[in-house]
Amino acid sequence: MRALTLTLALLLAGCASTGTAPLAVPPPPAAETTEAAKPPAPLQYLYGSAEAAIAVRRAYTRIADYAAWRISERPHDSVVLAAGATMDAPRFEPCGDKPYAAVFDADETLIWNLGSMRWFAERGIAFDRDVWDQWEKTGAGKAVAMPGSIEMVNALRAAGITVIANTNRSAANASGSEDTLRAAGLGEFRHGETLFLLGDDDGGSSKDPRRATIASRYCVIVLAGDQLGDFSQQFNDRALPAASRMTLATGPAASALWDKGWFLLPNPVYGPWDRLDWDDIFSTGSEWEPQ
Repeated sequence: MRALTLTLALLLAGCASTGTAPLAVPPPPAAETTEAAKPPAPLQYLYGSAEAAIAVRRAYTRIADYAAWRISERPHDSVVLAAGATMDAPRFEPCGDKPYAAVFDADETLIWNLGSMRWFAERGIAFDRDVWDQWEKTGAGKAVAMPGSIEMVNALRAAGITVIANTNRSAANASGSEDTLRAAGLGEFRHGETLFLLGDDDGGSSKDPRRATIASRYCVIVLAGDQLGDFSQQFNDRALPAASRMTLATGPAASALWDKGWFLLPNPVYGPWDRLDWDDIFSTGSEWEPQ
């Protein structure tokens, strides 16, 4: 089996991005895929390893614990950045007397897309827009709830916190995504109420406008996702150099939010980081050769 390239990146519908889809790649002849090699290492880790299962489950435990603590005292502000605010000068939407909500990405945050990801990997395909469109429509029952997500969602709802999904799945396939979340055991999500999708506004793949809509109705105490765009579109600026993006995401303002309202789930399979070059990853002077 050909190795799965990590260019799913900004295009899987659950991820915030501004990129355009790569050209669809036809599957290789059947003979090349009848005896599949092992799945690519990132898929082995994310979907099959005890390490990933523990990391994900612990993240959801932290979310449930944090949310219970957060509503013990009425917060003044939500964790959604206000319009015009930047990470250098953060401001947040006020809560007022709005009901509480926790907002999650869907793909690789509430559910693992096992059916589609296996199909792509077995054929050595990075991504195919038409196939993904079919997955959104018919994937119910073939995506699974991530470890601990059902327990976490149930705990939040029991505490009176509305659970909302904000995902870049297509609004045209809303019923399929509702079915997928329900079939995974995560309960009811209703488009326009607790399910917000690409195409709900003119913001494109940016989730900022949808977050603003949600924050106008709710006191958002939790944001969770597997990509930085699930927290602010500022992180998805393609003109932002890798080093500057790192500084923005790990600087004082963002660091004050990680695990304190903003919760990041592991996803080594796809993400904006797949554009990094050697010099973006390895610091100058790190070169080494064996003698």
